[in-house]
Amino acid sequence: MLAPAHGLRTQSYAPRRQCHGTMNADGWGVGFYPAVTAEPARWRSNRPLWADASFASVAPVISARCVLAAVRSATAGMPADETAVAPFQSGRWLASHNGVIDRGLLGPHPAAESVCDSAQLAAHLFAFGPERLGEFVVGVGKRDPGARLNLLVTDGRRVLATRWTDSLSVLRADDGVVVASEPYDDDPRWQDVPDYHLLEVDGEVITMTGLEAP
Repeated sequence: MLAPAHGLRTQSYAPRRQCHGTMNADGWGVGFYPAVTAEPARWRSNRPLWADASFASVAPVISARCVLAAVRSATAGMPADETAVAPFQSGRWLASHNGVIDRGLLGPHPAAESVCDSAQLAAHLFAFGPERLGEFVVGVGKRDPGARLNLLVTDGRRVLATRWTDSLSVLRADDGVVVASEPYDDDPRWQDVPDYHLLEVDGEVITMTGLEAP
């Protein structure tokens, strides 16, 4: 999040591949799976990541086997409090959304953490079944052809992500696998995920599957 030249801290004010908007200054969040708890821990804020000195001092001593982090560029009219910031949680599952969706086509979900579009979308996904992410995104895309549906979910072991009209890349690094909206450095091993594809990471196995475009 902080150390790479183009990590999330830099992407919060100077993203390189962002297709919509120019900054991500409306908050940040991280969920991580420490060895001592069954469910993930979360730290979320509605402040810009670059302005959070407390997290910068604590992050170097946090250890986890799986991490999901996000910075936020809020959709116009959406709430600005930290409950609208990813990652969203249901039990062991965490989810983030890079995009926009017509909330009226989803309908409100009572388990959503916020009334914002991303939180509502995550709640519907948790109810549908996060392990069926590809099927869920295809269905939502048919109902809202203008939606941008880059979604990422994890239970701490598997990572599932969709590229749906925005950027997505994957890196098999020396110590694990990284899935990101844009590469955090210039390592030549980064691979772009094709549009309208589902990415699955299960251990060392990386699979990409084409999805039915709207």
